[in-house]
Amino acid sequence: MPRVSVILPVFNAVATVERAVASIRAQTWADWELVVVEDGSTDGTREMLRAAAREEKRLVLVEREHGGVVAAANAGIAVARGEFVARMDADDVAAPGRLAAQVGLLERDATLGVVSGRVEFGGDRTARAGYALHVDWLNGLTTSEEIARARFTEQPVANPSVLWRRELAERHGVFRAGDFPEDYELWLRWLDAGVRIAKVPEVVLTWNDPPTRISRTDGRYAPEAFFRIKAEWLARELARSAAGREVWVWGAGRHTRKRAAHLETWGVRIAGYVDVDAKKTGRGIGGTGAPVIAPEALPEPGSTVVLSYVTTRGAREYNRARLEERGYVEGRDFWLCG
Repeated sequence: MPRVSVILPVFNAVATVERAVASIRAQTWADWELVVVEDGSTDGTREMLRAAAREEKRLVLVEREHGGVVAAANAGIAVARGEFVARMDADDVAAPGRLAAQVGLLERDATLGVVSGRVEFGGDRTARAGYALHVDWLNGLTTSEEIARARFTEQPVANPSVLWRRELAERHGVFRAGDFPEDYELWLRWLDAGVRIAKVPEVVLTWNDPPTRISRTDGRYAPEAFFRIKAEWLARELARSAAGREVWVWGAGRHTRKRAAHLETWGVRIAGYVDVDAKKTGRGIGGTGAPVIAPEALPEPGSTVVLSYVTTRGAREYNRARLEERGYVEGRDFWLCG
């Protein structure tokens, strides 16, 4: 029985999947099975994978009618036999030492449940500058504490770069289908349950960004879908760790208020807003006339939790510094949100 099962959902990926499969076959860690779930392709992918399975006995091919990436990924998890389960996408390339590094970290640290790693951006940094900056940001998060604190900012791990202990899916559930990014929802759910996620320091994957990538073509990965799912799990966190405290939102602009408004769907009452713009302070905004105050007017930490929704360049670092000067602790008294 293999120690690692790599789950690879595939749909119409004839141009890229051969390279993805080859990158798993080239792993320095040889004790693996590659569970490829062929999700009803119509472009010759299925025939290519059948040939690959005849050549590589560690490749387990699951053929199914097209049902989407969530159903395909879960079908792969259901037949996986490994002690550890890894995700892989058909348009990405794993580094040769990926599995060895990730299994090694899980074996050294029994408190960790999921291990990711740094990823190389495999796209045009000029044309896809926003995506490239996101990769740079998530590569700066390595410890479990950093990842947990950053989970409401953006998705802190690249989904095809992860490897987890098999029992976590049995205990906390697999991918869920809905009007949200299924990978982000899984990590928010597992982190909420106390699962610790860390990264190895090396690059484990080239994360490619083709125009046909599902995150660019499916409404479940639109910005609004991310805002909604973050709000749901942030509301759960506030109910658990900030019960009885006032919730203040840093950022009184229209876009900031729109993102924060998703929290109200989950019962979070916003006491007011914080802004550095003197033109906005001292007045009420929104349907409830919530006050806008300057940062120095914030109550002392302990009675308040601050959610920073300002995303302009440098704003998160500025807000973190101002709040820490006041004695606020990130992940307890304030969260940097996106």
